Amino acid sequence: MFFAEHWKVGTIATDQGVHHDTVEKALFGGPRLVPAFRPSALDPYTDFMRETLQAHPRLRATRLHRMLQARGYKGSARQVRRKVSEIRPRRSREAFLRRRTLPGEESQTDWGSFGRVRIGRATRPLCCFVKTLTYSRNFYLEFFLNQAQESFLLGHVRAFDDFEGVARVNLYDNLRSAVIERHGQAIHFHPRLLELAAHYHFEPRATAPARGSEKGAVERTIRYIRDSFFAARTVTTLERLNREALAWRDQVALERRWPGGDHKTVAEAFAEEKPFLLPLPRNPFDTDRMISLQSRKTIYVRFDLNDYSIPPDFVEQPLSLVASQTTVRLLHGTTEIAHHHRSYDRHQRVENPAHIEALLAIKQGARGSTTSARLLAAVPEGEQFLEAAFRKGESVARYTDKLLLLLDDYGACELRTAMQEALLKDTPRLASVAYILAKNRRLNRKPTGLPVDLSRRPDLKNLFVKPHDSQTYDQLSDPDRGEDHEDDED
Repeated sequence: MFFAEHWKVGTIATDQGVHHDTVEKALFGGPRLVPAFRPSALDPYTDFMRETLQAHPRLRATRLHRMLQARGYKGSARQVRRKVSEIRPRRSREAFLRRRTLPGEESQTDWGSFGRVRIGRATRPLCCFVKTLTYSRNFYLEFFLNQAQESFLLGHVRAFDDFEGVARVNLYDNLRSAVIERHGQAIHFHPRLLELAAHYHFEPRATAPARGSEKGAVERTIRYIRDSFFAARTVTTLERLNREALAWRDQVALERRWPGGDHKTVAEAFAEEKPFLLPLPRNPFDTDRMISLQSRKTIYVRFDLNDYSIPPDFVEQPLSLVASQTTVRLLHGTTEIAHHHRSYDRHQRVENPAHIEALLAIKQGARGSTTSARLLAAVPEGEQFLEAAFRKGESVARYTDKLLLLLDDYGACELRTAMQEALLKDTPRLASVAYILAKNRRLNRKPTGLPVDLSRRPDLKNLFVKPHDSQTYDQLSDPDRGEDHEDDED
């Protein structure tokens, strides 16, 4: 194995199940045998390979193999790779000086990517905004579901509030939210970043391209967050993740030893730096995103993969959309015509019931007045169920009428569950849905609802009230909701 097949000692020991000392004793028990030197087919080309690699240190071995073949080499690429690993010039590591900054002089800002999260039917990136004070190494972090300009600016505002001051210089790399373009030393900063800098009286600076070492403080902070906080952590909601992140920062990160000397902590270094920070202005910077748009024929406008309702009187009129992290507002001129909670799902219709009622009062053919629209409004999965039934030769109109009867008897939640189970079993039949509904009622020991006699009130026969997910009512008792709403109003 050693001399004929050229196996290594460790490989032989693993294959035979013995210790490597046993293999060495068997091979070299007496005077250690040294294999006789054998000339290689690459020997005539060694000088050429050295010269080529000296001129092009990063040249790939496969490319060098083709160059040797053109010069008469008949060997394999594996031999070339082995030889290249021996004679390739080693790059010397670049040396750096430790940067020294004064208290309150500089902060560094960057985004960190932490994978993706699933929200309903949407998959969104999980990004962490990090701002680090270069002197004390205190930092602010906040997770967002994008790296949009408004999130970038909002991260600055909240970081300044957290520090209770602003460093005189803020350092960035060439991310799009900070630097639009650059030519040599000439830099074109983003106009919104310049507005933010003028509001807080700091100077924005950009590092040289591909020189992450110039902002090593924030790069090291992002790695510290990734290893010490985010590793093996389950993300449930963005709000909870941010609360846990700041609690970890205050309880763990601030108590670590200061990188400038082990005689004090980061919290103590920040206490020394804080008096040197620039004071905050009286009013915070407005970070909401505003875009101009015009609604189409429907009472919905699309923003960030979702549709938001507006009053029917403002259809096909120019509007302004103002979006924060939690709300979406629609303006006509200076008048607010709609206010919605922002959704990070996709293909969702965020509606105000008053808008729907106003449209129903104007037009009988509006959404909710037809049987199919009523079914799909209550159970969106009905569209997929009806399509599957249609492919099996069933009548969509008949199925819609029957499903509406089941909707009245069992409700939207139970009907949705039954449809999903029927689709999962590939049995898009009315009988299958009715059987699943009855079975679930028996298992849950729920009584079957009695039909309502509307013979004396035919005007209520087609009345439809859109059901809502019960989780939406939990927002009314959310203690954080009131604070966010007050902040939005401010």
